[in-house]
Amino acid sequence: MQLNIAHLYPDLLNIYGDRGNITAFIKRCRWRNIGVNVHEINTGEVINPEFYDFYFIGGGQDQQQIAVSHELRAQKPFLREAMDNNAVFLAICGGYQLLGHYYRPHKGEELKGISLLDAYTVAGNTRYIGNVTVGTALPLGKEKTLTGFENHSGLTYLEGNTRPLGVVITGNGNNGGDKTEGAHEKNVFGTYLHGSLLPKNPHFTDYLIRLSLERNYGQVSLEEINDELEWAAHKKAVKRKY
Repeated sequence: MQLNIAHLYPDLLNIYGDRGNITAFIKRCRWRNIGVNVHEINTGEVINPEFYDFYFIGGGQDQQQIAVSHELRAQKPFLREAMDNNAVFLAICGGYQLLGHYYRPHKGEELKGISLLDAYTVAGNTRYIGNVTVGTALPLGKEKTLTGFENHSGLTYLEGNTRPLGVVITGNGNNGGDKTEGAHEKNVFGTYLHGSLLPKNPHFTDYLIRLSLERNYGQVSLEEINDELEWAAHKKAVKRKY
């Protein structure tokens, strides 16, 4: 089996070590002898929606987010087609905001998103910084928590068929008010969790790998691997106080 990964705009959106998510995804595939091809999609390039199984987009500063907003809107028809064809997306922080309808800052122009998620974001007055633990209903196996590190002032609100990744146990999550964190619709997932997220959430990584494989190979089961270190990191992060 083989997967094709599109890493969107890594030269602009790679804050707080978000690239580590790609590394974790690749490693857990290759340890199972699943072939992986990674393609960095940079500004001005056109995306082939039939080719990629997994899309990753990280977070960045405001100026980089503005540039990426224009690029994503140019690619919106292709990314919408990929979503409809069951491709898997993982978007972190600024990338997450741009998968919604818009991000509205305190000053300056509203940044239009591409509406893969029925969500919107507005600038808040408080910056949320700290460790986050989330209880999730996603089918991840016995472990029902996700953990990561948030650093954002945007307040994200979900609507329609878009559902949160889970309920905040520790931290603030999407907006500090409704106790939700992240979002998902079809195979599109967004979250504020940096850290990097995937290295210390091996169950979530494997879930994304399975979904990506099932796009072309039907229902699959993943070979068990030795991930004691990953689970030790997960358990330690869950115990950290905000």
